[in-house]
Amino acid sequence: MTQINRAAIVGGSHGNELTGVYLVKKFQQYPNLVNRSTFETLVLLGNPKAIEKGRRYIDKDLNRCFTHQGLQNSLLSSYEDIRAKEIQQLLHPRNQPFVDVIIDLHSTTANMGLSLLLSNMHPLLLQLAAHLSSINPLVKVYFHQQLRGSGFLRSMCELGFVIEVGAVPQGVLDAELFRQTEQLVYAVLDYFERHNQGKISQKNSTLTLYQYTGVIDYPRNERGEIEAMIHPQLQFRDYEPLNPGEPLFLTFEGKDVFYDGVSTVYPIFINEAAYYEKGIAMHLTQKQLIHDY
Repeated sequence: MTQINRAAIVGGSHGNELTGVYLVKKFQQYPNLVNRSTFETLVLLGNPKAIEKGRRYIDKDLNRCFTHQGLQNSLLSSYEDIRAKEIQQLLHPRNQPFVDVIIDLHSTTANMGLSLLLSNMHPLLLQLAAHLSSINPLVKVYFHQQLRGSGFLRSMCELGFVIEVGAVPQGVLDAELFRQTEQLVYAVLDYFERHNQGKISQKNSTLTLYQYTGVIDYPRNERGEIEAMIHPQLQFRDYEPLNPGEPLFLTFEGKDVFYDGVSTVYPIFINEAAYYEKGIAMHLTQKQLIHDY
C-alpha cells in the first residue's frame, strides 16, 4: 500500500487565480483545517510576485517551468524559473523524500465546474477520483497524460493532480466556488487519511473519465490574429457532447464555422482567457468509463 507521509497544497501558481490564493492563505492562518494525524500537509503560494501584481505571471507561465532540464539549469534567470527551483526545494527538502502528493489549486474562466486533472492513471488517484465523484456528482475527471518532469507542477510526483474550478473571471473570487473547492480539498485529505489507516473499502465502482485527445485553435489570419469567436451555442458547454457538423466558431462577419471531426467529442477549457496566448480555443476529450483500477 502506498503510504502518504507528506502532502502539499499549492495555490496561486497563477497570480490572478484567486480561489487557490485565498484558500492557501486561509490554510496558512488555520493549519488545523488541513492537518491530519497520519501525514504532514505543507501549504504554499506558488507565485508570490504575480499574486502581488494581480497577474497570471511575471515573466513566463510558472506551471510550465517544472521540467527536468529547467530545474537543473542554473542559467535560467526569469522570476518563474527561479521560483520553480525554490518550490522544488520546498517540496523536496534536503535529507527528506519528495512530497507524496501535490494538490495544485487552479481556477478557469471556462465552465469546468469542479474538475480533477490527472496526469497519470495511478490506481490511488483513480480510486480518489471515483470516491470524489461519487460523493459529489459535480466533480468531473479529466485525464491528460504527462510524463514526470514535463513542466507542470503536478507532474513532479506520481500522486500530483490539479483541482480546477470555474467559470470565474481572472482576479475575481466566487464565494460558492471557493466553498466547494474548500470542501473538495478536505474530502481529498480525509480520503488519504483513511487510506493510510487502511479504512478504504475497495468498491467495483465505475469512473467516468474525459481523456485528452488534442486542442483546437481559433481561426487566424496570416498575421496570427483571430478571425472568429467561440460559437454562442458552444460557449459554457464544457463536458457536453460536440457532434460533427455542429457550430464551433462564429466569424466577425457572422458566419458559422462547423466542427469537421469524424466523431463526437467533449470539449473543455472552452474559451479559457489565459489560453488565447497559447493558441488554444479548447481541449478536446473522449468520454470513457473505467471499470478496473
